[in-house]
Amino acid sequence: MEGWIRAMVEAIHSSHPRAVIFLSGGASQVLGWLMSVPGASNTILEAIVPYSRTSMIQLLGKIPVQYTSQQTAEDLAVLAYNRALKLSSPGSSVVGVGFTGSLASARPKFGDHRFYLSTRTCDRLWTSSVTLLKGMRTREEEDCISSHFLLKAIADACKVSATFNSYLHESEVATECEKAFDVDQELQQIIDGKICMKIYDFSSDKHANSDRKIILSGSFNPLHDGHLRLMDIATSVCNGSPYFEISAINADKPPLEVVEIKIRVEQFQKTGKNVIISNQPYFYKKAELFPGSAFVIGADTAIRLVNPEYYGGDYDKMLEILTACKNSECLFLVGGRMVEGVFKVLEDFDIPEKLKDMFISIPEHKFRMDISSTEIRKSKGL
Repeated sequence: MEGWIRAMVEAIHSSHPRAVIFLSGGASQVLGWLMSVPGASNTILEAIVPYSRTSMIQLLGKIPVQYTSQQTAEDLAVLAYNRALKLSSPGSSVVGVGFTGSLASARPKFGDHRFYLSTRTCDRLWTSSVTLLKGMRTREEEDCISSHFLLKAIADACKVSATFNSYLHESEVATECEKAFDVDQELQQIIDGKICMKIYDFSSDKHANSDRKIILSGSFNPLHDGHLRLMDIATSVCNGSPYFEISAINADKPPLEVVEIKIRVEQFQKTGKNVIISNQPYFYKKAELFPGSAFVIGADTAIRLVNPEYYGGDYDKMLEILTACKNSECLFLVGGRMVEGVFKVLEDFDIPEKLKDMFISIPEHKFRMDISSTEIRKSKGL
């Protein structure tokens, strides 16, 4: 390993961002460089090489118009970014890295030898491409060139300044394209389904760092003492890091507007509580997004979760979906709620035997607050 490469890798490992890397068709030496220098676990969350066409199609969820292209590199970077959000600790800076190349091979190629690389962060999507002179280098040498560029791209995304040697011929020029995003655009991307979530880390308790998240989902319009008290009790029942969660997408209503999301987020900033903005309105999708989490719900929500009517009247489908949540090691912490004028707790409902250990009751003596956001809005004439 050349000295400037080691220095760049060490600087990357010393920076804060965590990365998921998807690469195909080249730049293979990057993984060796990153993983052979101590501190790789500070940087790499996951690396995947979708080398076959079938693997690439499954990863992208579609057949790309062109496998080696700027669009495919950007798609990979965005997918990697979303994956990094899911794998990283809350509040961490993350980077998604995508690379696709068509380099020298055992058989002569009719098209150009070229590669595209892209990085995605919360506020930036950057893409670069290089077309290499055919016949000038071996496959290993072309792979090395592409690896240099990808390593530099990762360093730039991590805001690391380091020496870089491209080793390009004077007629080989790298082209770059950058799209910058502000917070409003990032939130709009969540609403549009391009980005899976944004985490606002407002808590001053940086020691509450557990692998398990305690998630209380809701509209929080407004956030009130009942929500805060319920979260406090939930974290005493089940150990974990507390997070409130707002879905920008609602199953029965239009999506939230960016300005409304920002207003609701301000409530959590003022109270010093962490909040997640996601685009998943259904709990089984939230379970995919936050595996191993404990979701805090009311008894009214619990009974809907196990009611086949909400699954098209299909009892087996209900079992299948909730069993998948259980297999992802998710739990439901159930607080009492007023249901048709009567205060109900988990024990008042019939939970299928197969799912019972997935639901944990929050006893009435620990939590009962007959208050709702709807009543608060009515009292304020909203």
